[in-house]
Amino acid sequence: MQAKSASLPFLDEPGNAEIKGMPGYVGFDPLGFSTLADPKFLREAEIKHGRVAMLAAAGAIAQDFFTIPGMKDVIGDAKMTGVHDKLIALNAAGSKQAAAMTQLLFWIGLFEVCTFPAIYETMQSGNRAPGDFMFDPLGMGKKDLATMQLKEIKNGRLAMMSFGGMVHHYLLTGKGPMAFIGGIPNYKSCIEPHIPSLCQ
Repeated sequence: MQAKSASLPFLDEPGNAEIKGMPGYVGFDPLGFSTLADPKFLREAEIKHGRVAMLAAAGAIAQDFFTIPGMKDVIGDAKMTGVHDKLIALNAAGSKQAAAMTQLLFWIGLFEVCTFPAIYETMQSGNRAPGDFMFDPLGMGKKDLATMQLKEIKNGRLAMMSFGGMVHHYLLTGKGPMAFIGGIPNYKSCIEPHIPSLCQ
């Protein structure tokens, strides 16, 4: 009889044994992705998305506290997805200031190209662990690597969920995360200008 998942006791444990030794494994794979793709590739993707989400969540919060000098002249008071919309509008108007979006695409693409050899090594059964780019300037993984890997994967998962919430709050209210939290005691006044039907 197949063992039950630790996180979802009413479901069977994921069938791929390779994922069981990975940091953060809790038997959660209700859609069976680990049986459809290489677990090393899935873990590489999870770690990368988690790292991006942690940076994105920190950036979303930082926007409520300060603005980079010169940015206000370009995007005004726009935040989060509003910055994207503002830059797209500037591009449509022929403004050279909209080149920021092109720069983002270039630098992110360059980073992906530079990191591909490491990912390729992992996928070809090399010694590289998923997500390991030999980048640890503070030496946080030297004492207890397993604990730090677990912390990273858990914080990455939390950041992916939390940033999704921040974006949805912004789309509903037009406020950044800290401004939104500040309006919770009087939630209707926060959301009514944007979606009056929710306040009736």
